[in-house]
Amino acid sequence: MTDPTPPFPIPPFSTSPPELALDPEVLATELAKELLGDPLDEIDALDPDQIDVAGECDLGLELLKGGHAERVQGLRIFCEHRDPRATDVLRPLLQASCPIERMSAVYALGRNPDARSVAPLLALLQNDSNGYVRKAVAWSLGNYPDAPVLGPLIRALEADVAAVRLWAASSLADVGATGLAKADQAAAQLLLSLRIDSEPVVRSNSAWSLGRLYADLVEPRQRELVEALVATLLGDGDPTVRDEARVALEQLEDPVVLERLQTLIEDGFLS
Repeated sequence: MTDPTPPFPIPPFSTSPPELALDPEVLATELAKELLGDPLDEIDALDPDQIDVAGECDLGLELLKGGHAERVQGLRIFCEHRDPRATDVLRPLLQASCPIERMSAVYALGRNPDARSVAPLLALLQNDSNGYVRKAVAWSLGNYPDAPVLGPLIRALEADVAAVRLWAASSLADVGATGLAKADQAAAQLLLSLRIDSEPVVRSNSAWSLGRLYADLVEPRQRELVEALVATLLGDGDPTVRDEARVALEQLEDPVVLERLQTLIEDGFLS
C-alpha cells in the first residue's frame, strides 16, 4: 500500500481558486481562525519516537464521539496516524453537514485506507458541492491504487476545478503504476493536461506524474512522453512548469534523454 504521506510537489491548500464552493459559515470563518487548516500540514512534524501512537489513537476514538470541536481534533489525529479501529468511525463522517468534518474524514481515510471506503469516497468526488472536499478525495484516492478509481480520477483531471485537478494528476501516478493498461490510460490524460490545462500547477503536477509513470509504459508511449516533456521544457509559458518538466526528464536517467538535454544546453536553448 502506498504511504499516504504526500510526496507531491504541490501541497494541499496552496491555492484557493475562486471557483471552489465555500461555506461562508464554516470554511470562511473556521479556516480563517485556523481551527483546522490542512490536516496534512502536521504529518511527520513530530519525532515518531516521542509520540505515544496507541494513546493518541485511543484519544482520537474518544474525541470522534464528541461534539464538532472534539471531532475535528480526533480527525486530525487520524490524518497523522493509522489505526484499523478508526475506519468504521470515520466513514459516517463523510456525510457530515460540516464540510470541514467531511474534508478531514476524507484525508483520514486516505491515511487509513480501507476497501469499504472506496464507494463513499467516489460518491463525494462526483457529487460533493464543496471543492475542498473533492480536493481531499482526489488526494486520498491515490492511496487506493488497486481500487476502481482510475476512471473517476481521469474525469476529475478533465473537468473539475483546478485545485481538484492538481491532486487528481498527482494521484494518477500512484494508481497508474499498478499495471500497464492503467499506466497507459493515466499517461494519456496526463499528456493532454500537460498540453492544454490552463493552470500551471496542474501542468506542473502532470509533468511530475508522467515522470513517475515512465517506467510502467510501453516504448511508444515513453517516446511520446519524452517529446511532450521536451516541448513543455522549451515552450511552456510558466517557469515552474518548465522546471518540473526538466526535473522529470533528468530523473528518467535515460542516457539518450540526458544527452539531448546537454545538447539543448550547448545550443543555448537551456541554461
